[in-house]
Amino acid sequence: MLQRTKGIVLHTFKFKDNQLIAVVYTEMWGRVSYVVSIPKTHKSGVRYLLLQPLAEVVVEADMKPKASLFRVKAVSASQPFVTLPYDSVKSVIALFLQEFLYRAVREEGQPNEALYAYLVHAVRWLDMAEKDYANFHLVFLMRISRFLGLRPNVEDYHSGCYFDMLNASFVASKPTAHAFYIGPEESCHLVNLMRLNFANMHYFKMNRHERLRLLTLINDYYRLHLPDFPELKSIQVLSEVFD
Repeated sequence: MLQRTKGIVLHTFKFKDNQLIAVVYTEMWGRVSYVVSIPKTHKSGVRYLLLQPLAEVVVEADMKPKASLFRVKAVSASQPFVTLPYDSVKSVIALFLQEFLYRAVREEGQPNEALYAYLVHAVRWLDMAEKDYANFHLVFLMRISRFLGLRPNVEDYHSGCYFDMLNASFVASKPTAHAFYIGPEESCHLVNLMRLNFANMHYFKMNRHERLRLLTLINDYYRLHLPDFPELKSIQVLSEVFD
């Protein structure tokens, strides 16, 4: 049955000479893998452009029951980008977020309206931002933890606490049963990130080294809690774009 849904492109890779697989987080079905034909005509470039990282699309596909790949009949832009593909810094952020989401959001056929709405809001905010988005990727990672069921418990936080990454909680003293923890200073930074949003995050000042350190710690946190979650390859590239 042909059905239409909006979605955000998480990943694409070549399938056959004139086909690719597009992994899309959709509004109606959550994560879906589509087979997209790319004809060898002047229109092929248009389709590649539609499926760029984090692009918002409308997909019409044959949604056969129990299938794992769904053949696309039509794909179009839902909300065309204004700046994101043309800004070198934003493009690097988009590539990082795409890699993260492809690895972190894995459940197929299970829609999450709140998560989809958050992704749409975040991508559009980044696309329209003119300045003050150096902390965007860090705030994004901490805020999405709630939708993934991994939001750390901050109720017991107070100055001087350690962050127990394994148990996702702030504790008064250094854990002794394992080595997966963060010291008081960096724990404070983590709490600050969790309290920020995209509008006020520019008040939290950090240099490139501090951002890279927090990004590495957050990546380690997700690696502890998501099966087979890798060290993201785009971290190093992302760390070089902000001073």
